[in-house]
Amino acid sequence: MTEAPTLREASATWARVALLSFGGPAAQIALMHRVVVDEQRWLDEPRFLHALNFCTLLPGPEAQQLATYIGWLMHGVRGGLVAGLLFILPGAVAIMALSWVYVLFGNVGAVGAALFGLKAAVLAIVAQALVRIGRRTLREGWQRLLALTAFLLLFFVSVPFPLVVLGAGLMGWWRHRSANHVRADGAPIGLPATVQLAAPWLLIWLLPVASIVFLAPSPFPDIAAFFSGAALVTFGGAYAVLAFVGQQAVEQFGWLRPGEMLDGLGLAETTPGPLIMVLQFVGFLAAYREPGILHPLLAGTLGGLLATFVTFAPCFLWIFAGAPHVERLRGSPRLTGALSGITAAVVGVIASLGLWLAMHTLFGEVVRVGTAELPVPASLNGWAAVLALLAGLALFRFKLGVGWTILLAAAAGAGLYLAGFVSG
Repeated sequence: MTEAPTLREASATWARVALLSFGGPAAQIALMHRVVVDEQRWLDEPRFLHALNFCTLLPGPEAQQLATYIGWLMHGVRGGLVAGLLFILPGAVAIMALSWVYVLFGNVGAVGAALFGLKAAVLAIVAQALVRIGRRTLREGWQRLLALTAFLLLFFVSVPFPLVVLGAGLMGWWRHRSANHVRADGAPIGLPATVQLAAPWLLIWLLPVASIVFLAPSPFPDIAAFFSGAALVTFGGAYAVLAFVGQQAVEQFGWLRPGEMLDGLGLAETTPGPLIMVLQFVGFLAAYREPGILHPLLAGTLGGLLATFVTFAPCFLWIFAGAPHVERLRGSPRLTGALSGITAAVVGVIASLGLWLAMHTLFGEVVRVGTAELPVPASLNGWAAVLALLAGLALFRFKLGVGWTILLAAAAGAGLYLAGFVSG
């Protein structure tokens, strides 16, 4: 490894990573690996993967948390804040601007058709992420079995995400239970020290939430409480959070109409930063449609910023309180096994989401059979299937970047509208 950079030098690098971080967590993690391990040589491969496995264990966006973790390794809490906040900033600004465009012009026929193309491209992007993450993590038979089991439990049995992740971690630990114990680095970190590490970030997160829940008008208390809860249970990043938040936002709160969650994910795919920034879009629409005495655009902006805050504030808590423990136990094969099991289960989470997205994009009607949803074959949208197939060819066969694939799919959707083949 090379000599550690100054905080100013690291900040410039993190700004470059943030502006180039298109394509979802798989592409973002690959970009960070290239910059941090191959180019800058700040970390070696084992330490990078150890940090990645820990961040995969956490609820929330693993790529943003990985940036925060590496920033913390380099320069402590200041470095973690710089890396984590810079990773969020470009996407937050872009999604807010696109949310305004969506509510002001989203009903225009050509715009709606462009979003139709985006949805089809998102299917191919999720499939690419599934293949990339699967190749990197499913190296042994037990990991492939865990991924398959997680997919079946989530899609057909509707087992909660946290239980699946916990079970996968226990399976990984059990497989390595007989491994020789490796002495931890450094002195033990006791409960008082852990509380001291966690308390400031817990207060920064929960005090504003409590104030809004008890003092703010509807729908801001619901936004604050719901997205704070989602931050605790949504493992696997944006791909995993989509199904959970989409179902609750549509069916329980009525914030979104069916299909709008896919619109939001399509917008998030076109911008840099974490895909979980789609939650800002959800918070924006929730407040925009129930503005109270505020102007709808002002209410939407505040709702989007609130959703963003309560989504990302816990990420700094997890890293700054947990990373010292994880670094101390970096050589433990049992911990490594548990983290590997969780990483394998996340592949099943993404597969479950991909199938859910495919049903709601390619078919006009789905029916519930037991605890699972199944598509009605006669409701297949042929043009959506064609666009998804072409986007898949662009990504897998012709190695076209995500940004170009998104733009071409949106243009194709608008072109089909202008030609009279699809409605807006």
